[in-house]
Amino acid sequence: MGKSSKDKRDLYYRKAKEEGWRARSAFKLLQLNDQFQLFKGVRRVVDLCAAPGSWSQVLSRELFEKNQYTANDEIPPKIVAVDLQPMAPIDGVTTLQADITHPKTLSKILEIFGGEPADFVCSDGAPDVTGLHDLDEYIQAQLILAALQLTTCLLRPGGTFVAKIFRGRDIDLMYSQLGYLFEKVICAKPRSSRGTSLEAFIVCLGYKPSSHWKPTLDPNVSTEDFFKGANIGRYELKDDLTYEEEKRNVAPFIACGDLSSYDSDATYTIESNVDRISLDPVQSPTAPPYKKAIEKKRNGEIKR
Repeated sequence: MGKSSKDKRDLYYRKAKEEGWRARSAFKLLQLNDQFQLFKGVRRVVDLCAAPGSWSQVLSRELFEKNQYTANDEIPPKIVAVDLQPMAPIDGVTTLQADITHPKTLSKILEIFGGEPADFVCSDGAPDVTGLHDLDEYIQAQLILAALQLTTCLLRPGGTFVAKIFRGRDIDLMYSQLGYLFEKVICAKPRSSRGTSLEAFIVCLGYKPSSHWKPTLDPNVSTEDFFKGANIGRYELKDDLTYEEEKRNVAPFIACGDLSSYDSDATYTIESNVDRISLDPVQSPTAPPYKKAIEKKRNGEIKR
């Protein structure tokens, strides 16, 4: 989280630092949970693309503190956060710096869970946007499918999957594909998510794996081939060169968050007559892309 003037006027940004969240995105998961009760009965959770860790913070607080977990509980919560980037430690969270598409990552998670499946898998990951909406939507869809591959190998029947999506003209295809794997698919927009953004969250409830399909992670297998046996609605070219279009559905849209909540698109003026302290980020970046540039500047290797 930076310190631009726009950030300072963003109330969710300011409240995140006041309440100890690493990023304002924590409020998105909190509002999704208020709407769907995502954490009810959950004990094993996987947070994909987790850095810097705001969603893992929410999971830790909700599963350990609010549920008043004690050492005497038979099934203690287990939270695993996975990201290619290093992440600062969080109480109650096991962090893995790993690739979500690699079979070794799946093995490590299952080892932490004692061979048991996950109850809830979430992903707030997104690529660096280019501003070209069609390209950004495509890359994000591929990231979701990569997370979904790991999810199908981890999630128990009846479990829940939540991921960030970019709503575009082809998002109905994603809704349809997820509909083959889950009983209910919902598009949700938390109030803390800016209305001017294409961002939304797909909430998939009631995982229903096919009895004749056993998902197996293989880095040499394409996403399309991975889901080939799942019958998630791919078209097939017939001998006469005709084909049937993939089935497309429109998921119900739900706006999460009370209307009395803060407007993420509004800027709130800081009162000039009140003494305020500018808070530093809760957790500084562990491996920022500009780290080498800063080091070179300090050593005098970069001149203005």
